[in-house]
Amino acid sequence: MSGRRPNFVMILTDDHAAHAISAYGSKVNTTPRIDEIARLGRRFDNCFATNSLCSPSRASILTGTYSHVNGVTTLVTPIDAAQPSFVSALREAGYRTAMVGKWHMGDGPGHDPQHFDYWDVVIGQGEYVDPVFLSESGRRVVTGYATDIITDLALEWIASLPSDEPYCALIYHKAPHRPWVPPAGSEENFTDPIPLPPTFDDDYATRTSSARRAAMRIAEHLTHEDLKSPPPAGLSYDKEALWKYQRFMEDYLRCVASVDDNVGRVTDFLRARGDFDDTMLMYASDQGFFLGDHGWFDKRFMYEESLRMPLVLSYPRRVGPGVVDEMVTNVDWAQTILEAAGVPAHPRMQGRSFWPLLVDSAYIAAEGVYYRYWEHDDVFHKAPAHYGYRTARYKLIYFYNDGLGLPGTGWGTYPPEWELYDLAADPSETRNVYEDPAYAAVRHDLTVAMWNEQARLGDKPHPSQPRPVTS
Repeated sequence: MSGRRPNFVMILTDDHAAHAISAYGSKVNTTPRIDEIARLGRRFDNCFATNSLCSPSRASILTGTYSHVNGVTTLVTPIDAAQPSFVSALREAGYRTAMVGKWHMGDGPGHDPQHFDYWDVVIGQGEYVDPVFLSESGRRVVTGYATDIITDLALEWIASLPSDEPYCALIYHKAPHRPWVPPAGSEENFTDPIPLPPTFDDDYATRTSSARRAAMRIAEHLTHEDLKSPPPAGLSYDKEALWKYQRFMEDYLRCVASVDDNVGRVTDFLRARGDFDDTMLMYASDQGFFLGDHGWFDKRFMYEESLRMPLVLSYPRRVGPGVVDEMVTNVDWAQTILEAAGVPAHPRMQGRSFWPLLVDSAYIAAEGVYYRYWEHDDVFHKAPAHYGYRTARYKLIYFYNDGLGLPGTGWGTYPPEWELYDLAADPSETRNVYEDPAYAAVRHDLTVAMWNEQARLGDKPHPSQPRPVTS
């Protein structure tokens, strides 16, 4: 066994759905370089976001805490960048650290990246072409395509290090985030008809009004900026929806293809440097994404396509190939990385290291995972605040319809609503069984379990939720 401490390279994308990765069985594209990591290491089939939104997910990954602890609950609640993180712990233990690409947790004093030897990030969402970067030296425009530039900067930094220094490099891409601007020269890719997801025509018949209000429909809410050109004249509503789906997916998948190419560049670089076997190389996205599933794009909801995060990792020196079925969350990553490095985790961290799963040691799987989406507005996406609890078979969701919104937005008066899904009988989540008497006992047990998990994590149930009867 090598005596080297592992390096860590985390490639994180924005809004890359697991079902647009061929290692996860994608029906719409292939991703050979991401698949290579999965083949050589582990593919996680049940990794979940605890708040399916870009900034909160990134904060949870970094700090190993839930949104109510790290303070990043919405897109407009910036991070206190001084708080403990797996990066600060690694740096204190002698690691060199870098952050390159999409930070997206606020900028300015107190919010810019901290605990990094080198950081170079895009501003906010960033641009696909000729992006503006911010570093300790100030702002500058870098000519080129963002996905390539971010990879270039990260690899240049690693190449500058002595070969015997352990490092942690976060390579965070903007792609494939809206408005999906692919690189030049990819216009001929994905021009064949792209298969529709089975739930594209979901009629939301049993969903609550809380879910039906969402302004995320392919047919109605994609903009001219998203589509790049107007739909052909004279199309029916249904035909126009199909046209919009194809147009959106072409650019989305072209952006993903560029990401896949750059993942390969990182892998090839690590091999050429002699670091690949001793590096925990992770590829993931900050949450899932609807790709026409249920007729939607975007994320936010606790439904599977949004909740599920792709996560594949390799570390040939210590981790054999395989598939991880146990449920893990983005809050767990920080402690896992630290345990792999032999560095103590900060006691504030709330996750559960899944390092034992990677080295085939004893591991007690979580019975369920807790989710809370805090952002709440009635103007843009109209996805209401909600929380819930997911087990291997069931999912309980409570839309409490109240809470933190974007500045200047309001929200109508809507009552709290519940949904319950049996994932074994209904994996596509098209039948809400909350009111079905046959699920009364399940409903009760899940409510109690969710309440207990909130208490364990220090999160407070919304005042509208009655305390469940436990005896």
